[in-house]
Amino acid sequence: MAISPPLPTPNIQVIERMFALIDVLASREEAISLKEISERTGLHPSTAHRILNDLAVGRFVDRPESGSYRLGMRLLELGNLVKARLNVRDAALQTMRELHKLIHQPVNLSVRQGDEIVYVERALSERSGMQVVRAIGGRAPLHLTSVGKLFLAQDDPQRVRAYANRTGLSGQTRNSITQLPVLERELLKVRQSGVARDNEELELGVRCMASGIYDDQGGLVAGLSISAPADRLEEGWLPKLQAATQAISQALGFRGH
Repeated sequence: MAISPPLPTPNIQVIERMFALIDVLASREEAISLKEISERTGLHPSTAHRILNDLAVGRFVDRPESGSYRLGMRLLELGNLVKARLNVRDAALQTMRELHKLIHQPVNLSVRQGDEIVYVERALSERSGMQVVRAIGGRAPLHLTSVGKLFLAQDDPQRVRAYANRTGLSGQTRNSITQLPVLERELLKVRQSGVARDNEELELGVRCMASGIYDDQGGLVAGLSISAPADRLEEGWLPKLQAATQAISQALGFRGH
């Protein structure tokens, strides 16, 4: 019988101990006493107590009563984020391929992380004509991208101002929006049309259009964008893009319009 190789262990001791504590907490539905946690992990009670308290600060661990611990809500929140993104990717792949076949330009799937968007998948063609979908993992500021503007348009004015203060609305090209009043006018257009654009704001010579993807709760979870050379982006692609995002949203359980 084949023996599975041992799992690699973290290089940093405190992280290894943190994983051990989380594994013990995950093994039981109810809260566990510090004494039992110490016995099961082999950690001295003071060491376990110190690490658990730090995890509690980050809401990774809860203390329902003094001396007992259980897994915290932050893990659920993070797990739901991962689940949502994986579901979006799964739901979007085939539709992205089909849209790419229609327009012969890159189709990008992006999600928001803080003040940036992250490119999750991209459908494009290699020189051979073979179509591929590749994860690219790139990041870009919200206000410089079409999908980023979709997410900013969901925020209330106070949040948009806070974003502007945090980021300084730094620009990348002469077309970049770097003034809050201009950004606010742009976001108003996005709210009214449901479509966002990047007019050579992130990269000169490249324009984009984007439409949102919504989940079963009606929340914006991702955006699909078409990027093309500035002189080749066609308005006729917009209905195709919107049909694609509607199909993906419906696959995620969205029942809105």
